[in-house]
Amino acid sequence: MAEALNSLFKAELIRNKGPWTGINDLEIAVAEYIDWYNHRRLHGEIGYIPPVEAETIFYSNLPTIKTMERV
Repeated sequence: MAEALNSLFKAELIRNKGPWTGINDLEIAVAEYIDWYNHRRLHGEIGYIPPVEAETIFYSNLPTIKTMERV
């Protein structure tokens, strides 16, 4: 899975959006790509919603665990 993500990252960002004029340009582009990947990319396997939205829905549907009070 990590190899697939790395290949996708290199193909979509590094090769297609370059050439870069410096390391600062690349760092900004990487931060923007990660933000898009997690917050705006529509993922088909999870109902065409962004991954962060699917994670929020998942955790909001978990049962609440009550901790025991000490006596």
